[in-house]
Amino acid sequence: MDRAASARPESPAMLEFESVRLQFPSDTNIIVGQSHFIKTVEDLYEAVVGTVPGAKFGVAFNEASGPCLVRFDGNDEELQQAAIRNAQAIGAGHVFVLVIRNAFPINVLKAIRNVDEVCTLFCATANPVEVVVAGSEQGRGVMGVIDGNSPKGVEEAADIAARKELLRKFGYKR
Repeated sequence: MDRAASARPESPAMLEFESVRLQFPSDTNIIVGQSHFIKTVEDLYEAVVGTVPGAKFGVAFNEASGPCLVRFDGNDEELQQAAIRNAQAIGAGHVFVLVIRNAFPINVLKAIRNVDEVCTLFCATANPVEVVVAGSEQGRGVMGVIDGNSPKGVEEAADIAARKELLRKFGYKR
């Protein structure tokens, strides 16, 4: 028997799927991503405070080896606890959750993407969000997210005007 054949499992692994509804304060945004190293919480802390010094936030990271702890940091106790609760609910290794107030994700996403150990971002939103998680004998992993609601139509002239007005109100356009 060749090595490849002997390395294959006897039977296919069974996966169980679950949708995890994230819970975070209504005046915040949440960013969920995957990273690969224990220093993630410290590097994400530095990325946020270095980009938007007035932002309040909490970040939690699910360690995937060694003691497999939820590592956390931030500058706001309420948001740290929200990040920890959501990271625990997701329960997948190497996943991080950042809950942020007084800043929008657009303000910090470039800095977060530039953190060397960040592999991917699943979502950045203030909408209701569910994380689709698969579980096996080994552990859990994020399959994707359900961010907000399904589209209800196509924008018309009044909707276009409202969108442009909102962007100017937020200061993203002149």
